[in-house]
Amino acid sequence: MYLSLSIYRQIDRQPDLDHSWLLIKNSFLGTGAISLTVIIILMMGNWGIEALKWKWAIEKIQPISYLKSLKAIFSGVSFSVTTPNRVGEYLGRVLYMKEGNRLKAVSLTIVCSISQLLVTLWMGLMALIILKPRIESSQMITGFWLELLISGVAIACMILTLFYFRLSWMVRWIDRLPGSYRFSWLINAIEDFNATLLFKLLSLSIIRFGIFCMQYYLMFRLFGVEVMWWQGFWAISLSFLILAVIPSIALADLGLRGEVTIKLFGLFSSNVLAITISTAAIWFINLVIPAIIGSLLILSIKIFANRNEV
Repeated sequence: MYLSLSIYRQIDRQPDLDHSWLLIKNSFLGTGAISLTVIIILMMGNWGIEALKWKWAIEKIQPISYLKSLKAIFSGVSFSVTTPNRVGEYLGRVLYMKEGNRLKAVSLTIVCSISQLLVTLWMGLMALIILKPRIESSQMITGFWLELLISGVAIACMILTLFYFRLSWMVRWIDRLPGSYRFSWLINAIEDFNATLLFKLLSLSIIRFGIFCMQYYLMFRLFGVEVMWWQGFWAISLSFLILAVIPSIALADLGLRGEVTIKLFGLFSSNVLAITISTAAIWFINLVIPAIIGSLLILSIKIFANRNEV
């Protein structure tokens, strides 16, 4: 509520507000409709790549078709939007696994998530370094605290990278814990991740990150946020880092997303209205639409199961 009120006040104080509204209303005419279509296509491509990542990740315990993997991804999104930091995503995906493989699939899905988090952290770190002069001049965070933040993110990047490429170390360490035999079977499949597969997952995560950035850039251009492409790229990268480390629920974090994006893009543009609407539009396209698709898929699973019981 506080963040929403803060955003409203910033919009209300924006110079040339009427002109900004007019630009937004006219943005869907002509090439604007094409840009919006491209953004939606990129959304499908984004989740399509995530489906390929998950298909590769679980192949050792249960090979599934690409279409089934895509259905699992959309179902996962429908669960994730109402859970903190989207942890419910795992529940939706494992619905498409066999009974004995569901818990095993959770650990493999976590590895997929780590590959994406790794890209987010490294790109966010580079964004912090590149935008450091702008951040300091805006008094957003300065001096010691900014240096501490950069150092903390750098350490987190190195630790997570080591952890990602040495998953077998974690499995062996857990195996040594007292009573670990009761749950070690859930994570033993992680040892099947070789360097080639890990690099493949990481490569697809980089492509997904690029798609996210392209969506934001196109949406900002559509609604008249005048930023250079490199400014937009690094501001978006830093916003992803911030959103990744702050606990939130997807359906309730629109205000947080808006506030973070306004602060970062405010380094380059004063068009608060267009920044806010762009952020809301991306949130709707990337999360709400896939969640609706996933809900319909889950409903079809339940209907099919009920018919089999009759």
